[in-house]
Amino acid sequence: MKKAPQSHNIPLAWLQISRERSRLLVAMAGIAFADMLMFIQLGFQTALYDSNTRLHQTINADLVLISPQGRNIVNLSTFPRRRLYQTLNFPGVASAEPLYTDFVDWKNPQTHKKTSILLIGFNPEKSAFLIPEVQQNLEQLKLPDVVLFDRGSRGDYTKTLTDVEQGKTVVTEIRERKINIKGLFPSGASFAADGNVMTSDLNFHRILTSRKQSQVSAGLIKLKPGVDPQQMAQTLKLSLPNDVKVLTKQEFVDFEKQYWSENTSIGFIFSLGTAIGFVVGVVIVYQILSSDVAEHTAEYATLKAMGYRNSYLLLVVFQEAFILALLGFLPGSGIAFGLYALTRNATNLPLFMTVSRELTVLILTLLMCTVSGAIATQKLRTCDPADIF
Repeated sequence: MKKAPQSHNIPLAWLQISRERSRLLVAMAGIAFADMLMFIQLGFQTALYDSNTRLHQTINADLVLISPQGRNIVNLSTFPRRRLYQTLNFPGVASAEPLYTDFVDWKNPQTHKKTSILLIGFNPEKSAFLIPEVQQNLEQLKLPDVVLFDRGSRGDYTKTLTDVEQGKTVVTEIRERKINIKGLFPSGASFAADGNVMTSDLNFHRILTSRKQSQVSAGLIKLKPGVDPQQMAQTLKLSLPNDVKVLTKQEFVDFEKQYWSENTSIGFIFSLGTAIGFVVGVVIVYQILSSDVAEHTAEYATLKAMGYRNSYLLLVVFQEAFILALLGFLPGSGIAFGLYALTRNATNLPLFMTVSRELTVLILTLLMCTVSGAIATQKLRTCDPADIF
């Protein structure tokens, strides 16, 4: 039998998909749409976790005490403050400070409409957060009814931000009590709250008169130099009553992520959206490739009669799938980049394109097209030149 020509001498895959430009454009548009859908779902899922853990990442603590009944940072429940005093009896503990949080309605100083916001109170003698703007305004927080406002809050706050940046005091209300905004800090809105307001522990209880100082939302434990957080966490777990949970800083971050991924439907919805985008892409590419195979059955049979093996013909189809994957990925990535910026500006969510996400979607796209190619080649495997001629 005559030896089959080398495959690299015939750029058949490219000639096949570029022969009909309209079909190629439709295929690119379909793959770009599927990629854009996967980018958006994966981006929102990451933004969900990042936006809800930004405060956790900046907490000035090695260990965090929370109530076992706590679900996330806006629903931490409370535990007795005396547990913090008990931790001070351990040689490796340097300090133990209370953190108070509550989900409250406040009056937007610019629109005068009420909106939900997370109110955070802590001892201004020791900053609870490693945020420079917060640490620079600790003296301000010691004054009565003074708060710091999150410049990344969701809503119309343009004039408020400008006035505070110019050194003006902005007056508004929380729970019918007048408060003074004396400074700003960066954090940002999340899926749980439109923004954050920080104040001293005394001001926190002036605003929320029903909360007792003995009812702590979280305990921030600082350890002495050289003390291992994991070992100290284990020691405290064995020594403290079961009305508190001891977490390292990273475990506190993971605690928030776990709530959103397992205890809410949002994480599942984004994962499902990614899977739907993948399936949509498989269907679109399959339609294109199966149509191509069906229309060129005679040509493929002729190549078989000339000595080309099934493996080469299958490779041609997989090459087409690979080329379509790359051609569709580029515009899909570009559109997603623009949508990220649009959503970020509209919602203040941390939605950014990352290299790891680009690689993830590219791999999913290649896999998507490979699966489509594998399905589309079923008829090609059984193609017999004798049936054609």
